[in-house]
Amino acid sequence: MAIANDIFILASGQQTAEDWFNKGIALHFQDKYDEAVQAFDKAIRIDPQLAEAWCNKGNTFNAQGNYDEAIQAYDKAIEVNPQYVEAWNNKSIALGQKGNYDEAIKAFDKAIELDPKHAGAWYGKTIAL
Repeated sequence: MAIANDIFILASGQQTAEDWFNKGIALHFQDKYDEAVQAFDKAIRIDPQLAEAWCNKGNTFNAQGNYDEAIQAYDKAIEVNPQYVEAWNNKSIALGQKGNYDEAIKAFDKAIELDPKHAGAWYGKTIAL
C-alpha cells in the first residue's frame, strides 16, 4: 500500500521535498546512485534547508567514490545545520577516504563534541589516527 501511495504522490505532481528525499533513500539502497542524486536534488530544489537531503546526497556520492562531491554536499548540510552530527561524521569518513587524515580528525572531533556518545565518530577517529 505504501508503494502505491508513493507512486500516486509522484504521479499526481504533489511531490514534497520529503517525498523526493524518501525516493532518494530508496534508490540509494537499490544502488541506483545517479537516480538517487537526482531525487535528492529535487528535494533540495523544493527545500534547500533540508539538511538530511544534502547529507544523503553526500552519502550517495561517497558510495560512488566521488569524495570531493560528497564533502561538498556534507559541507552544505553542515551550513544548513551546524549541529548535524551525521553530516560531520560522514564528512570525516570521506576526508579519510581521500587521505586527508588531519582534516578528518578535526571533523570527527566536531562530531564528538556535538555527541560525545557517537560511537561511529570515536571509531572513525581511531582509524584516522
